[in-house]
Amino acid sequence: MNEMTDRADATPEGANTSEAAKVPRHADAVREQDTASGQEISGEPIPGHELPGQEIPGQEIPVEPNAVHGAAPSPESHAHFSSWLRDLVISVAVSVFIITFLYQPVKVEGTSMLPELQDQERLFIDKFSYRLGDIHRDDVVVFFYPRDTTKSYIKRIIALPGDDLRIYQGKVFVNREQIAEPYVPRVFGDDRSQPEMVIPPHEYWVMGDHRSISSDSRDFGPVDRKLIYGKATFVYWPVDKMGAVR
Repeated sequence: MNEMTDRADATPEGANTSEAAKVPRHADAVREQDTASGQEISGEPIPGHELPGQEIPGQEIPVEPNAVHGAAPSPESHAHFSSWLRDLVISVAVSVFIITFLYQPVKVEGTSMLPELQDQERLFIDKFSYRLGDIHRDDVVVFFYPRDTTKSYIKRIIALPGDDLRIYQGKVFVNREQIAEPYVPRVFGDDRSQPEMVIPPHEYWVMGDHRSISSDSRDFGPVDRKLIYGKATFVYWPVDKMGAVR
């Protein structure tokens, strides 16, 4: 637009400059003599051709404050923006604190925790409880995969540090007693075995509820405590599956 304005104010290239000089630009010339008759030309503006800001007899031209230099922001606008910015910063800080130290939403990918958790379900994990409390048998936990810590797994705690563990044809024995596993339907069981072993200090034996397809401690061994970062607590999506993780 600036380029077009500059061209409009310039004399067209190749025009007769002597003729152009005789033609007043709207009301720019206030008083000048007609070169042919000597008649004095009135300096009153032609209606519809007034210059910006030029007074017209009998008419008041309202002038808006700061019309030339632009209106300065009011103190109220500045205070409103500052309040909005403060609320935004506080909201972001609270969200970061909650996700880092308290609760984090995650998505289940896979079917190794059927029937309790299904593929693509969304749930919250509690990241705070294990900072102060202990991990318990039967907890459903989220941890970094020991062989690739860029990935996360979700499994159930079966044995704790110091526990004596043995698996015989799918039946799990902890401290020489078979444990009850109501979360494993018969159709999801398998007949795999694991030689008797004692779980090392600070490590946990984890298994999926869908035993026949789960990759768990039977494949990669016990999980170090430092790799466990949350407890699955609540499914929030889909709505018909909403509820606490058992």
